[in-house]
Amino acid sequence: MKNIAVIGSGTMGNGIAHVFAQHDYRVALIDINQDALDKALSTIEKNLDRQVDKGVINEQGKAKALQNIHTYTQMENGVYEADLVVEAATENVEIKLSIFRELDKICPDKTILASNTSSISITKIGAVTGRPGKVIGMHFMNPVPVMKLIEVIRGYATTDEVTDQVMDLSRKLGKSPVEVNDYPGFVANRILMPMINEAIYTYYEGVAGVEEIDTVMKLGMAHPMGPLQLADFIGLDVCLSILRVLHDGFGNPKYAPCPLLANMVEAGYKGAKSGEGFYKYTKGSKEVTVSERFKK
Repeated sequence: MKNIAVIGSGTMGNGIAHVFAQHDYRVALIDINQDALDKALSTIEKNLDRQVDKGVINEQGKAKALQNIHTYTQMENGVYEADLVVEAATENVEIKLSIFRELDKICPDKTILASNTSSISITKIGAVTGRPGKVIGMHFMNPVPVMKLIEVIRGYATTDEVTDQVMDLSRKLGKSPVEVNDYPGFVANRILMPMINEAIYTYYEGVAGVEEIDTVMKLGMAHPMGPLQLADFIGLDVCLSILRVLHDGFGNPKYAPCPLLANMVEAGYKGAKSGEGFYKYTKGSKEVTVSERFKK
């Protein structure tokens, strides 16, 4: 595998493109919006600069990585010779199914189709293609250049050969892949999202304040970030979407999203990306403060 296509140039897409390009893969970064692609390239360059400052790579490595990335606004132009496509579009099942139907039509027969989904069934995605054996999940963690884990999710029809190829490729990226089977939320979010939801319920029921809840988890359980700030970082809309997938998939009320979470998303408070969630984020500043709405 040398030719990688990445669908979507948002936070996850540009991070995935960055990591492949840094490891000398030719990357086609695809998005329908040229402005989004330009912003992604700017983000990748800034993140490469951070790696240069930390001594992870040198200036030559940075230049080579940027040369390895080519942008496209037409999907067929970016995937026509891809060995692997990694879809990193919005966490919406209909959008993903539509993309995979299209990819199946326009990609070479050899191409492995992977999704960076954090919760949507790989089996369901594979079933809309004519190559379910070559459909797999590659769930990267955010921020992609830093986090070591990749959840490699086997759909019901994913072959051993494809799984082995993707596991090996993940190791070549310097990552630590973990193979898991296709059930709602896989492993990471099946465990993480109920914890975040319970933290939101803990605030909702008046047990403690936002900062107090996060402090307990950071100091008592050695978490680098409290669950409410982590929810902001992931995106409260993404958390809500994953919890709904878990709730629908298992039919178990323990996965039901807290009403406060649903109301916040409905009101447009989606966390760091919208500027406010449980905390308030000032653009261009590292200062993070508890949102006025949640102060005692």
